[in-house]
Amino acid sequence: MHTVVVFPISGNCHHLSGSVPIMSEADENTTVVIIGAGVSGLTLGNFLLRSGIDCIILERRDREYVEQRQRAGVVDSRAVRMFRAWGMEERVIGGDPVAPALNFRIDGETRPLAFVSADQADGRFCPQQVLVRNLIDVFVSDGGDLRFDAEVSLENIVGDEHPLVRYRGGDGSIRAVSCEFIAGCDGDRGASRAAIPSESLTRYSHEYGYAWLTILAEVPADHQSMMALHPRGFAGQFARGPHASRFYLQCPLDTAISEWTDERIWAELETRFGEPVKNRGRIANTQLVPLRSVVYSPMNYGRLYLLGDAAHIVPPMSAKGMHLALHDAEVFASAVIHYQTNDHDSSLLDSYSSTCLRHIWNYQAFAAWWTELVHNAGDPSYQGEFRRQTARADLERLFESGAANRLFSEFITGLN
Repeated sequence: MHTVVVFPISGNCHHLSGSVPIMSEADENTTVVIIGAGVSGLTLGNFLLRSGIDCIILERRDREYVEQRQRAGVVDSRAVRMFRAWGMEERVIGGDPVAPALNFRIDGETRPLAFVSADQADGRFCPQQVLVRNLIDVFVSDGGDLRFDAEVSLENIVGDEHPLVRYRGGDGSIRAVSCEFIAGCDGDRGASRAAIPSESLTRYSHEYGYAWLTILAEVPADHQSMMALHPRGFAGQFARGPHASRFYLQCPLDTAISEWTDERIWAELETRFGEPVKNRGRIANTQLVPLRSVVYSPMNYGRLYLLGDAAHIVPPMSAKGMHLALHDAEVFASAVIHYQTNDHDSSLLDSYSSTCLRHIWNYQAFAAWWTELVHNAGDPSYQGEFRRQTARADLERLFESGAANRLFSEFITGLN
């Protein structure tokens, strides 16, 4: 495991820590340095590469870690259409079409929620690690420059000089890359956003007041998704490949993971689902995830642009983190390509943040509504019985009202 350690020298410079001598000039030049080989960084790299724009992707972790880390499993309709438009659908998206329905267990009763817009849906069940692996394979096979085990620091983000990205490779050597733009795709705790002075960035956030105990287990899922609403709280099971599932249990923020033995986890899941868990496989990992929504504005500072989790976080209940990351990647790729092919016209780069934020706030509104509805409809101890009853009424409207279902379907399938 490699740790990025950065500290501010001034408002415009972040350096690697350590005593290794640092050169004063760049070793090489490129148009865009992409920091982070997640979904947004790899998608951006592939779009630029296909358009003849030079770029280098620097990733802090090793390739094995990046390709194996478990994440969400659905590429929504908008993303499928995007990859199709860029001529990459067949190369990067695997898996089966997503059945246009959500499966609920409400007070022990099974109630599937079909989507009114099902005939328009084009999503795919594709675990994120499969998408990442495919994006890496395509980028590398097409001649892309992807470097793992790279700890980075950023310089000259603003001003007349070209930005400079220094990185320490796995062998301990430090190199410097000069570029026109930096794409910060390295997540919520990465070096990119840390390089922006705090006074130049506004953080908007909402804490939901509860957490998910997330459980990764070697258990095949009976359905692509199953969600339970119960007076003891929300529970969920979502497929993570053919042989694994991610389970979720709503719990208080101060829950101690050590109190959750395997036996207690399985018993609580059975209670909330109202039926036995058919397969009790090995529990590989448990984590406590406080639910929150976060947006940083603006999404750029000088020639540094933030994408994906570096700029925003949505609660996992909405399943829209990957959707927003892919949208950012396409908007930024289009802006850079326009700049390079239209005599350095920066109009799309200048509007990158506002363009993305309009889309982000739209989906943050959906994520907040859906997260609070599903959790409040089960356990009244957080928001009270009045809110539980109004949430139940809202939920019933999705089952009974074609208009309400259609709007919901457009958001959940990425058609909006």
